[in-house]
Amino acid sequence: MNAVRFGCYLAGGVPDGGTRLYPGCRDPRQPVDSCGCELPGGIYFATMSSVWGGGRAFYDPGLPGAAFARAYLITLEQFADVVAQEMYREPGDDLDLASVLADGVAALGPGRYETLLRVGSLDGYPVLTFTAPWAADEVAPVAPSAAYLRMLATGLCDAHGWTLARSVEYLTALSGAHGTWTPQALLAAVGQHDTPATTLPN
Repeated sequence: MNAVRFGCYLAGGVPDGGTRLYPGCRDPRQPVDSCGCELPGGIYFATMSSVWGGGRAFYDPGLPGAAFARAYLITLEQFADVVAQEMYREPGDDLDLASVLADGVAALGPGRYETLLRVGSLDGYPVLTFTAPWAADEVAPVAPSAAYLRMLATGLCDAHGWTLARSVEYLTALSGAHGTWTPQALLAAVGQHDTPATTLPN
């Protein structure tokens, strides 16, 4: 969601609040474009992230409702390198995307972010993402950290033009965050007020 955090996948670096140095892509250029979008399904938090110290966000297209996301227009090579970095691998190998483009889903392996999905099209380009091979109800929810939620909240504000209050209401209602985080607690943790966050570069 957060453009600055996504930039660490592309050009390398440590995201604010994170603990991992990302090597970056073979092609470190910024996305040609980006925009907020909605995907059918939902987001939930599960498994423990060593980078953020809490639950990770996963996309489940089988959940009811809509998942609010951000689309980045990048190259196929960059997409392959982002996938590799999410699985703690060194970037450098291309992906054969024929299966996911044709069938809408392809499994690279059993890992937490090795299931590729085609979730639609946008301006003539296929919208691709990656998630876990399991469904939301097949794994125990894990509460995300304040730093991780801060990154997601500011990204939602920037991509969708939301207020911070709307972003934290959305995030704290998701499985894993719900019951641990309240909107008021997350607003306090983020340390900002109910104003649009518009300072992140695209």
